[in-house]
Amino acid sequence: MLKIINSGCTGKMGQVVQAMCAADPDVTIVAGFASHQANLDYPVYTNPANFTGEADVVIDFSNPKALGHLLPFCVERRIPIVIATTGFSPEQLAQIEAAALEAPIFRSANMSLGINVLLELVKKAASILGSSSDIEIVERHHNRKVDAPSGTAQSCGHETEYVFERHSVRQPRDKKEIGISAVRGGTIVGDHTIIFAGHDEVIEIKHSAQSREIFANGAVKAAKFLA
Repeated sequence: MLKIINSGCTGKMGQVVQAMCAADPDVTIVAGFASHQANLDYPVYTNPANFTGEADVVIDFSNPKALGHLLPFCVERRIPIVIATTGFSPEQLAQIEAAALEAPIFRSANMSLGINVLLELVKKAASILGSSSDIEIVERHHNRKVDAPSGTAQSCGHETEYVFERHSVRQPRDKKEIGISAVRGGTIVGDHTIIFAGHDEVIEIKHSAQSREIFANGAVKAAKFLA
């Protein structure tokens, strides 16, 4: 049976991961990492270094602030980690790249299978339409999501110039620009729309997440693969 550490176990996604693992006979959660103590079905540690048990893989839906303790733990113990947290700084992404030389790391801004299919479709569309179309991305998430735009939205573009604040740009758009608009409201799980606006025609590619379970399911599958 695969032994999982649930990093960010007290958050909304951590709770979904817990429910997903409880229903899967092939995995079990042996510990949780969180910023504060909690009474769960497994021990919770505020400092990963205090965990002395055995584990096969970490699933991380936490906060970028946790990375400073999490990466050294995984590198020292050689424990694979699935990183589903978003909002990392460039410096933190460099730290993840360096840690990946020492321990297996699977990082994605979005663990949904459907989103990753969308990304492939967007790459194909951009290779054909990118030079003749204006590209805009609209992403919508719940009102408690901190980072904007989402990591997924930024992954949808190709090598070009992102424009996040078009209202401050008082000039016609450049052909190399990709506009990204972020909406935060209600309980929207996650919507991403990529617009290719050409001459007299518009193509839209869209993905809508109906629940957080799709992200937890993808993370557990990634954990099994990585371990």
